[in-house]
Amino acid sequence: MSHPTTLENRPTLRLRERPLPLLATGLARVLERLPPRKLRVLLTKLSRGARPATVRQAEAARAEVLAVSVRCSGKGCLQRSLATALLCRIRGTWPTWCTGVRINPFSAHAWVQVNDTLIGESLPVGYYRPVITVPPATR
Repeated sequence: MSHPTTLENRPTLRLRERPLPLLATGLARVLERLPPRKLRVLLTKLSRGARPATVRQAEAARAEVLAVSVRCSGKGCLQRSLATALLCRIRGTWPTWCTGVRINPFSAHAWVQVNDTLIGESLPVGYYRPVITVPPATR
């Protein structure tokens, strides 16, 4: 479930800024092995009680994930999107987490978005048809 074929530019983080992104990236690595239904249920539960993330918050979380993970900077879109959502959640917010497909040619992808803004993606809205989405929980 990957789209980028080259590594993205990786920002750098100071040593004291790395623990939370590393935690989110490690948790995402475990969660990406769950079946889709269980993953959706778990993420829905995790989103409860969180404020909707802003574009700036989601972009910052994604940049931090890229800074600590070579895998997330390349083809690891599922881990990258999960880690971004988890890092937002650790900080009390939640973006919309999505997975989707494109039919012709077939490809699958995972990403986060805030409203209609895809975070860190060069693709237009609607390029992939969402299959699973976990938006911020309504209160």
